[in-house]
Amino acid sequence: MNLLKQRMALYTAPQETKARGVYPYFRVIESDQDTVVTMNGKKVMMFGSNSYLGLTNHPRLKEAAKKAIDKYGSGCAGSRFLNGTLDLHLELEHKLAEFVGKEEAIVFSTGMQVNLGVLSSLLGRKDFIINDELNHASIIDGSRLSLATSYKFRHNDMEALEKRLRKLKDEAPDAVKLVVVDGVFSMEGDIAKLDQICALAQKYGAQVMVDDAHALGVIGENGRGTASHFKLNDEVDLIMGTFSKSLASIGGFIAADSSIINFLKHHARSLIFSASIAPANAASVLAALELIQEEPERIERLWENTRLAHGLLRELGFDIGKSETPIIPIYVRDVEKTFILTKELLQNGVFVNPVITPAVKPEDSLIRFSLMATHTRDQIETAIDRIYRISKKLDIVAKEPIE
Repeated sequence: MNLLKQRMALYTAPQETKARGVYPYFRVIESDQDTVVTMNGKKVMMFGSNSYLGLTNHPRLKEAAKKAIDKYGSGCAGSRFLNGTLDLHLELEHKLAEFVGKEEAIVFSTGMQVNLGVLSSLLGRKDFIINDELNHASIIDGSRLSLATSYKFRHNDMEALEKRLRKLKDEAPDAVKLVVVDGVFSMEGDIAKLDQICALAQKYGAQVMVDDAHALGVIGENGRGTASHFKLNDEVDLIMGTFSKSLASIGGFIAADSSIINFLKHHARSLIFSASIAPANAASVLAALELIQEEPERIERLWENTRLAHGLLRELGFDIGKSETPIIPIYVRDVEKTFILTKELLQNGVFVNPVITPAVKPEDSLIRFSLMATHTRDQIETAIDRIYRISKKLDIVAKEPIE
């Protein structure tokens, strides 16, 4: 008897959702990633992409990737630790460190691998990780892999964080205490209170790590992220970022002072035992970094779109929580209605992402409406109108519209 297969056969949630005709995952795109994509031969407006600056289809990124393939080939066939380090990787790391204002940076194969490798290797058995409760799953999993004891504090609740730090300072004065937060929270769209977090860390002898996956290219001077946004680069010890959002590629990095990067190079297992990012990926990120700094108007267009969408959604009575960025949660608070809304929007030419537990609490199910700098005003207005009409039919809009 195959016990594993027998146990797995009991998991039928996807099949049940498919049987109801509302399964919302692994939807197939047949075109490039842009504000409009092709699905099942039809044009659909894309409001589910993390490409905040709309660079995934930019000619300079594509040309840089092609040139890198011509020079280096399609892959590195090894880890950074052994045979997988190119001069291109070193150039990228230098530019990333400079961009976020740190001494050095090291590139991993994905953002997930960054958080797994950094958090599992950096702290010891007598140390502590203190996470915002809404941190990304990669941070939670990295904390679980660490020998350090991890705690959570209520989302953006500085009183709860201070209570935990005060207790740890009294009980373990010589231990490393690392506060870890998303810079921009990927489901809620709000920003970490980094100024207050850094003040508390300094007061209680803790260090700070910021996951800027959704902040780079979005906030801070020329998109330099959360520490730049608050002018606190020196107070933040580690800055993590990914290439799969604004930087329009795949991979991730951690930036810090030289001593930390030196340690991680030789201890982070997800770096040492993973193949390095492909040359085309590294080259396209370099091109993206150049474009972000050369064309700051892209970020301004992203924020014009953000202000427009926030205003329209609130006027129509949608609950978008405390979002203050291009990530806009539209709360449905009902899993089945979330799936139905997602399906009907797709049928009406609007792609959005449904978010349910475990990504959010069961009572906080939502659709995530994500903006790009390249969305037009007409696309945003049309998409929100369709969301409103379908939501009214499903009895989702609960608040009174703003007059």
